[in-house]
Amino acid sequence: MTTPLLILIAGPYRSGTGDDPALLAANLAQLERAAWPIFQAGHIPMIGEWVALPVLRGAGGTSVADPVAADIMYPTADRLLQHCDAVLRLPGTSAGADQDVAIAERRGIPVYFSLEEVPGFQPQPV
Repeated sequence: MTTPLLILIAGPYRSGTGDDPALLAANLAQLERAAWPIFQAGHIPMIGEWVALPVLRGAGGTSVADPVAADIMYPTADRLLQHCDAVLRLPGTSAGADQDVAIAERRGIPVYFSLEEVPGFQPQPV
């Protein structure tokens, strides 16, 4: 393998949660489960919420339901995609993840729909 790819992990975060903090945390944990296999494959995993949530707090927001979140959450992913080399789209309904895929496709950035498609991925024995 050559240069590591910066791979945006896109999937449900807010969708279907009713903004319940426990459900949001569960969705973030699901996104984060893909980070280790991407790292093991020699790449750098990135999740938009890892950037957007601290920015939201810095802007005085206390929840993704705060009005200021609209100016932060999706725009963060758009800005990240100016630097990412690929997107991993995890299963599940998500307008934001679908938007990430659309942006990636417009910019000619590869989109993977399973970890097995990520270059260098090696399944781990169970």
